[in-house]
Amino acid sequence: MRKILFVILFIGQLSFAQITVKDSITKYPVSYATISFGNGNGIFADDEGQFYFTKKLYPDIDSLFISALGFKNLNISTKNLPDELFLQPKADELDEVVVGVKLDRKFKKETLKPYLDDNYYNCWLPTIESEIAVYFPKTTTKDQKLSSVSFPIALESKDWKKRKRSNSEKKKFSTLFKVKFYNNNNGIPGKVLTYETIVFRATEKDGDVFELNVDEFDIYIPENGFFVSLQVLGYTDKLGKLLPNKKYKEIESKNGNVIKIPTNFRPLLPFTEKVESKNTYIKRVFISGNNWLKFENGNGFQSSLLDKNLFNYGIGLTYKTYKDE
Repeated sequence: MRKILFVILFIGQLSFAQITVKDSITKYPVSYATISFGNGNGIFADDEGQFYFTKKLYPDIDSLFISALGFKNLNISTKNLPDELFLQPKADELDEVVVGVKLDRKFKKETLKPYLDDNYYNCWLPTIESEIAVYFPKTTTKDQKLSSVSFPIALESKDWKKRKRSNSEKKKFSTLFKVKFYNNNNGIPGKVLTYETIVFRATEKDGDVFELNVDEFDIYIPENGFFVSLQVLGYTDKLGKLLPNKKYKEIESKNGNVIKIPTNFRPLLPFTEKVESKNTYIKRVFISGNNWLKFENGNGFQSSLLDKNLFNYGIGLTYKTYKDE
């Protein structure tokens, strides 16, 4: 009876602490908004704009910094926090990249293959604090539209010596990722090319690459190239619903101290040495005013990948290159 009563009380506390992020004009939920705590930590809202926050869970947090694509940032005190938070849409419009492109024009598909690798030691360990962006130059003076993006993922064979890819050796995962596309702002990611919320769920059943169809978003390639970014939101249930995910695992050491270790999410992301230029950039998403840094030596990164000259996440692309008329 005590256990049942405790569960009921706990659920009641969570229900009271459930907060929804909404559009101030339409009153629709804002999916997958970023809720930063201002101390390098944070969480994400789910597809219905909901997240949980209580002082019992986060006693040291006195303000929330909330952001989402297409909306102005919101900074709000956690004292007397309402159960609905409203974000104001941004008034500025997207830069016009290509003028007068007709969707019925003839085109040729061009594909840049992804770089695959199941070696655990050649992979980036995704954490919810980091966003990875990869730069791609425009390959022609003709109009180009992005058709699909291929994200390589590592299946981590248990046979460390032979590294065979076998279905029986795949570690199970169901992970939600957010994808963004940026223009090139003097060599770093700038404004987004679409305000659409683009997410996908990857599982071990997808194999060692996930192909995301983006044809419907009408993303035309700017003359000075663009960036594709990937950010892990966390694990999901079987239906794809985002689960509560912690940035750190708390582990008690032998002397009794509690050590915080960053939570790494499967699948891992394989890096490659087969791209000559250094095209991958990293930023921490839970810090207000965060900056993009190129993934290379001297930028404060401590990574065994750099020691092995693995500088790039090997994303693949498919373009529609339109014929001149």
